[in-house]
Amino acid sequence: MDGNYPHSPIPQLRKLLETAIDEARESTDPGQLEKLLDTVINKIHEFSEAQAGRIQRLTRIGIALSAEKNIDILLEMIIDEAMRFTHADAGTLYIVDDDAANLQFKILKNRTLKVHKGGTSKQPVKLPPVPLTRSGRPNHANVSSYAALTGEIVNIEDVYQAEGFDFTGPKAYDARTGYRSRSMLVLPMKNHHNEVIGVLQLLNATDPASGDVVPFSWENDDFVIALASQAAVALENARLIYDLQVLFDAFIESIATAIDEKSPYTAGHIRRVAELTMHIAGEVNRSQTPPFSGFEFTPEELEELRIAAWMHDVGKITTPEHVVDKASKLETIYDRIGLVRTRFQLIRQVIENEVLQQKLALLQNGAGAGELAQLDAQLQKALRKLKRDEAFLRKCNHASERMSDRDIERLRRIAAQTYRLNGKDLPYLTKNELYNLSVRRGTLNVEERKVIENHALVSFKMLKQLPFPKNLARVPEYAGGHHEKLDGSGYPFGLQAESLPLQARIMAVADIFEALTAKDRPYKSPMKLSQALRILKNMSEQQHIDPDIYRLFIGSGIYLEYALRELNKEQIDVIPEGM
Repeated sequence: MDGNYPHSPIPQLRKLLETAIDEARESTDPGQLEKLLDTVINKIHEFSEAQAGRIQRLTRIGIALSAEKNIDILLEMIIDEAMRFTHADAGTLYIVDDDAANLQFKILKNRTLKVHKGGTSKQPVKLPPVPLTRSGRPNHANVSSYAALTGEIVNIEDVYQAEGFDFTGPKAYDARTGYRSRSMLVLPMKNHHNEVIGVLQLLNATDPASGDVVPFSWENDDFVIALASQAAVALENARLIYDLQVLFDAFIESIATAIDEKSPYTAGHIRRVAELTMHIAGEVNRSQTPPFSGFEFTPEELEELRIAAWMHDVGKITTPEHVVDKASKLETIYDRIGLVRTRFQLIRQVIENEVLQQKLALLQNGAGAGELAQLDAQLQKALRKLKRDEAFLRKCNHASERMSDRDIERLRRIAAQTYRLNGKDLPYLTKNELYNLSVRRGTLNVEERKVIENHALVSFKMLKQLPFPKNLARVPEYAGGHHEKLDGSGYPFGLQAESLPLQARIMAVADIFEALTAKDRPYKSPMKLSQALRILKNMSEQQHIDPDIYRLFIGSGIYLEYALRELNKEQIDVIPEGM
């Protein structure tokens, strides 16, 4: 780099010092020499103060750049600060694409033409990328690709007079807009591996005093080089953070998908709960009525809740499939109702054989037709009862209705009956079959329900082992608390209302509503929307779920938006007026 650019103070200071030395040798007038030295000292002081100011400003910019994680905002800051530092009228920021094949336009700004595209403007830069190679050879024709390929800084006083580069693009832009491109400064942006990740192109430096377009000066070159280096490192860090976030999101969603896929009947459950959770949280932020008016989740808190919602069922990875998928009361690895049916066929044969033996005995004793007919009638009566009992057991096994005390008593009477086989009296039902068929609601017995409920504790323990950063530290607490109830009757910790954070309360409502309305569960028919809402209302009145969240959930219409998107048409029997 040549330091003798116009407007640089270095040559002026050198000339003043040389003049002062020459005159000091020749002059005998102390006053004139002192005056000359004062001038030199003042110039040096001004130069030093200006440099110190630039360094301080560069430091502040570096701090600001390193603190920003949003890539669009970061790119905007880079181009703005570079233009401000150099008094540039226009600027373009390119980023090397993932394949290192092109420079992609990211930001385009021009103060004179009031142009702002890319970055936070939401206006895309509709310009083709600059290729880094042409016909298999490095593209040194474009000044931006040259800087990217060589890592060199290019400072041009007038692009119309410059040689060695193709400025067809800027000239065509000028012809189209009436602009006049003149001075240009092009800087490669290098990361901490000294790899070029982008190019900063500044156009038309202006003199702050006159407003005239001037060449980019030496001192600005040095500071903008430092700014470009800081910007490159900040951009690389932001991209790494973004890439890690994308990877982390993909990982947690893949884990959630794997858990859902353990059972074809719960596929999509976690996604639906996560979406419902975030919709409710968004409505909390928008609410203007108590108790949520004036309250707002921060973006960091929303992200923490989102991850907790995606991970809330991670503990199910340890839950046996036959428990998760238990479609009937007698199901384990297979549905044991088949064994009961086979046994009842055997019992039928035993009854028929017994009656046949009784007939033979009667015939041997000379019994008449009346006695034989009576035996046949008893047989048919016993077989009809056996058939009814078997049908009742199949009905109990499917758990379509809640078991009443009368049903339980009938089960016990059936189980108490015996049939004789190979000289042994055997029960119609085993103790385990009676125990499982006696489950009053659903398909899970006490032990299996504990296995299912244990997933919340396992979720908490698994997530607690992960080194979440500070802004995600409460993910385990929220994820593990989605089955807690305000009255303390929930699990796994039996927390009371005062110990339950708002995030866990929101997730509880989302999880319950999704489970109630799920249309693909094998152990129940798809529930009507009105019935699900009645159950939610009762749970809010009994302090099982948060009444305020319930009212917000209903009043905002989130329940209906979800129903229209996720439920079968036959389930949606509640449509508010005006819809």
